[in-house]
Amino acid sequence: MAILNPDPTGNLAWKAAWQSPIFRWKFILGLLGTLALLLTFPWFFQTIERHKGPVLNDWVLNQLPPQDVSLGIFLIIWATALLLIFRARRSPAVFMMFTYGYIIVSLSRMLSINLVPLDPPVGLIPLIDPISNAFYGKTYITKDLFYSGHTSSIFLMFLCLRRWWDRLFALVGSLIVGSLLLVQHVHYTVDVLGAFVFTYPLYWLGKQFALSGWNNVETSPNQKTPINQK
Repeated sequence: MAILNPDPTGNLAWKAAWQSPIFRWKFILGLLGTLALLLTFPWFFQTIERHKGPVLNDWVLNQLPPQDVSLGIFLIIWATALLLIFRARRSPAVFMMFTYGYIIVSLSRMLSINLVPLDPPVGLIPLIDPISNAFYGKTYITKDLFYSGHTSSIFLMFLCLRRWWDRLFALVGSLIVGSLLLVQHVHYTVDVLGAFVFTYPLYWLGKQFALSGWNNVETSPNQKTPINQK
């Protein structure tokens, strides 16, 4: 006999989490931190566009004639984002992990972009992403290079998702997005590889803060493992 999920919308998980004062202040702090980042992004990206740096001789890019694959990058990233939003609707832990992971990754990128200023790759084709570009300001940004924000964002989604098929979809999407960014010459190879290297430890750090101090055990018909043990 099939086991029915008594809480298909995830309301009970959110209600249980909200009873914890620690969860409440972390939730509010996470929202305020994300909002502050989004408001800061236009100024930051316009500022780094005035920086000067070297143009790297990238062997991989030299083998790839630049092509506009913006549509594929956009569809994969935002399809994964919609999946994450859908899962977070039933899981406060997924929401909190991504929120704090995103804040820490974004701050890390702001630091690394300043510490490693680079001029854009030869043959760069502007990436058309109407959602992400809305936070860049009026000028198209070409110098937010090391490390890749698009790659780190979708890889962070992979790390935060819990279901096997969700994670497979996001992981494959991460690899495809990283490859397409190189095809479009939006990033150097080191930018894409750096996104994978840096995002995991920063996700782990955000997860420890996001999930500590409140009851984040969530169950489903086929899963009864505390989410912070995965």
